[in-house]
Amino acid sequence: MRSVPRLVIAAPSSGSGKTTVATGLMAAFAARGLAVSPHKVGPDYIDPGYHALATGRVGRNLDAYLCGPDLIGPLFAHGARGCDIAVVEGVMGLYDGAAGEGELASTAQVAKLLRAPVVLVVDASSQSRSVAALVHGFASWDPQVRVAGVILNKVASDRHEALLREALESSGVPVFGVLRRVAQVDTPSRHLGLVPVAERRGAALDAVAAMAAQVSDGCDLEALLGLARGAGVLPGEAWDAAEAVSSPPPPLPVPSPGADAPSAPASGAAAPVPPLRPERPRPRTPDVPGGMRPVVAVASGAAFTFSYAEHTELLAAAGADVVPFDPLRDEQLPDGTVGLVVGGGFPEVYAAELSANESLRRAVGDLAQSGAPVAAECAGLLYLCRELDGRPMCAVLDASARMTERLTLGYRDAVAVNDSVLAVAGTRMRGHEFHRTAVEPGAGAAPAWGVRTPRPRVEGFVQRGVHASYLHTHWASEPGVARRFVERCRTS
Repeated sequence: MRSVPRLVIAAPSSGSGKTTVATGLMAAFAARGLAVSPHKVGPDYIDPGYHALATGRVGRNLDAYLCGPDLIGPLFAHGARGCDIAVVEGVMGLYDGAAGEGELASTAQVAKLLRAPVVLVVDASSQSRSVAALVHGFASWDPQVRVAGVILNKVASDRHEALLREALESSGVPVFGVLRRVAQVDTPSRHLGLVPVAERRGAALDAVAAMAAQVSDGCDLEALLGLARGAGVLPGEAWDAAEAVSSPPPPLPVPSPGADAPSAPASGAAAPVPPLRPERPRPRTPDVPGGMRPVVAVASGAAFTFSYAEHTELLAAAGADVVPFDPLRDEQLPDGTVGLVVGGGFPEVYAAELSANESLRRAVGDLAQSGAPVAAECAGLLYLCRELDGRPMCAVLDASARMTERLTLGYRDAVAVNDSVLAVAGTRMRGHEFHRTAVEPGAGAAPAWGVRTPRPRVEGFVQRGVHASYLHTHWASEPGVARRFVERCRTS
């Protein structure tokens, strides 16, 4: 049982100002000397970077689709250990979740799972009295969601503010703050959303400071703090990486009925998706003999910013010595590397610099050729290809990658097609795709996943010790992934 003061910052729709308000609140509370735990609903990797700047703590995601609803409370409590307040930034509109899955993965569902009050950020730029109808609708749609107040954003003038406040008096929902239209903070975006913190740290610090000043000037921080402290007790225990790698995870939600999986991968080799296997017994992770821990290199830096904090925590708990490196700057892998993890990011933006680092590309190729475990997601997949937009990459995979105009975005329900360094065939996981690239595979690699949604297909590559895929997965949902990877590092 835990009592963590907490707030969920939501909105009627995307673009209403959630990130500005949530990040500003985090920074404003931190400036008052409070230890603030930052969280983001959904699979977003970029906003948590701004949250981390605001609070000095790792930004963490709460995704009920990727991890299952049963893990939301424990993962939240893990991130909020020792904190005075937690601020959770929502995703999209308050009630928007995974397509075709009802409330699953919505901000509303997470708020209910956390028993947390919701503060609704409303873009009031084109309305006055109608704001009361909008707020009433959101507050009454689901009685289990407590919409405890609103923050009005993009308000034009004192007269506009007076009209909005007068209208909201009849709704019974208090106004906790008003942000003026002229004071919007500049946070540049590109093809996949905001530019990550790692690419503009100085400017990002200035942006976070501006958000904090805007929120401090326009919001009642004492009232919001009081609201958070009234959230009450959250039952259950906090998630722990060491316990997770030695115990079975809670089951994911049962998938919606759908078509059978495909029978042939893009590479042309037959690879039917097998049926789900029963959960195997999970022995406790053995002690590391002689204190020796295999070195697992994890790509970082501006080109590879997409990762969940729990991944490195699980790798360390499974017995690995996790060492970050920057493919843009480091010419060799960390000393003693026997395993490699390359997550998501923006290699397309840095293709020239990545390609120019020939010594590191050769080192990655040599490591993969030796049969060492290599796990790559999305950007990592592109980095392992033969080329990206015509520029040489690591050539671990006989595949060519290129930028496209088409955005691929959405949750995926997947099953491992072949045994790999991450999973045995039949392991079910959920993932998320988010990219504007395409990979044209050659021959010689088996597929990694049979994807069941939104259309049956196979995806990714399994080749010797390499597992490469477009799918971003959250290993907390299947801690055996980290345990299996580290075990292969010890024996490869």
